Amino acid sequence: MKVSLQLKIGQQLTMTPQLQQAIRLLQLSSLDLHQEIQQNLYDNPLLELAEESENPPEPTPENSQEKAPSTTETTIQEEPVDSTSQDLNSDDWDASIPQDLPVDANWDDIYQPTSSIKSTSSETMDFENVHNVTESLQDHLLWQLNLTPLSQTDLLIAENIIDSIDNNGMLTTPPEEIWGSLDDDEIELDEVVAVLHRIQQFDPPGVGATNLSECLLIQLSQFSADTAFLEEAKRLVSEHLDLVGQRDYKKLEKLTGYSQEIIGAAILLIQTLSPHPGEAIQNNDVEYVVPDARVTKLDDHWQVSLNQDITPKLSINQQYDQLIRRADSSQDNTFLKNHLQEAKWFLRSIESRNDTLLRVASCIVELQQRFLEQGPEAMRPMVLADIAEKLKLHESTISRVTTQKYLDTPQGVFELKYFFSSHVATASGGECSSTAIRAILKKMISAENPAKPLSDNKLTTLLQEMGIQVARRTVAKYREGIGIPSSSERKRFKQ
Repeated sequence: MKVSLQLKIGQQLTMTPQLQQAIRLLQLSSLDLHQEIQQNLYDNPLLELAEESENPPEPTPENSQEKAPSTTETTIQEEPVDSTSQDLNSDDWDASIPQDLPVDANWDDIYQPTSSIKSTSSETMDFENVHNVTESLQDHLLWQLNLTPLSQTDLLIAENIIDSIDNNGMLTTPPEEIWGSLDDDEIELDEVVAVLHRIQQFDPPGVGATNLSECLLIQLSQFSADTAFLEEAKRLVSEHLDLVGQRDYKKLEKLTGYSQEIIGAAILLIQTLSPHPGEAIQNNDVEYVVPDARVTKLDDHWQVSLNQDITPKLSINQQYDQLIRRADSSQDNTFLKNHLQEAKWFLRSIESRNDTLLRVASCIVELQQRFLEQGPEAMRPMVLADIAEKLKLHESTISRVTTQKYLDTPQGVFELKYFFSSHVATASGGECSSTAIRAILKKMISAENPAKPLSDNKLTTLLQEMGIQVARRTVAKYREGIGIPSSSERKRFKQ
């Protein structure tokens, strides 16, 4: 095999570091963006919060008489208004920013990242988790066990029982197997069962049960004796739990001799119980949705504005900016210049993200005004290409903007992707959004007779009578998508 050198000409599309940073910020959610901003504030001494600026620029006669247009608000009339960019801070250093860095460069190659300050202490303290105590169900049960007066043998049995309880609070190992796993031959099965009954009195109610019926009975046994319909509920749970799940009132009335009113009241009492008692102890972090933009109606026009509360206002530190003007080539001044350049591009990327988000949200609101006024049934069919074509952007950009970004509307808070849906044809030659069909199906099913629920075929017929041409399998897919069971599962036998 001969070794040789060859020249080859080719073209390759490579993104500049600035474009890479802008795309990365564009696809971040509001929470991730806030963390990214905090990290840059820690790493870059040239960046600071606008509220912390000690020398705010004094208003000049020019800007005091004429206010620059804002990038955070757009009024929907006929076309979405393209917002203009704000000045970052100063005009002199803005001209020194290169338009683009070399395409074959990486951000870290141009700007050296600042390492965070490391503690000289031998022990590293995680301040975020100082007060964060995550307690599992087993920890909660062991804590109660330590407060319970038991013998050493019973404590050993109780620990083995708690180890066999899953996160839902159910006992996954039968008492016979737990007894067989103990090494002490003097322990009897009755003693294991007695300790299990003791643990079943722990919090949360129903913990340690071997099946659903026992779990519900344990919870019912902790009700006061004078609770209305308590005995009836216990009998239904212990003897006819499957019929209770089917809501077969007629068969329950025949087997128990109770009237339908008594059965209904007992079932209401059963519904207050928890089939998974362990879920009450699970410490799941609750994530609250904070809208990135809001839409309000003002003077018959829909107005879109960005939520400024979720994004801190940033600026360039003026003191460091003045030091850079010395124009010397010292190591400290070079360090400041590099970080100033990085801070400028970060601020520009933030502004570009806000401007793109506002434009996309405004365009969505313009096309979905009927939804804002009438609700999901008036949702217009729309795909990413519709917004991309209107704003002269690529579909991938629209996809990044609408992912994990939320809009606060009079109908509620929705992810921007919620407004995009496929369509089906109508008898008049028009189109109907799949979101609107789901809303119509939900409305039909909520108004149906519980004794005679609407089947998928009947729902298809009703939609066709409304002029919506849709197949039965499509109706079944939409129904399952909104979490509605089939007609047989929705059937209620009460007349």
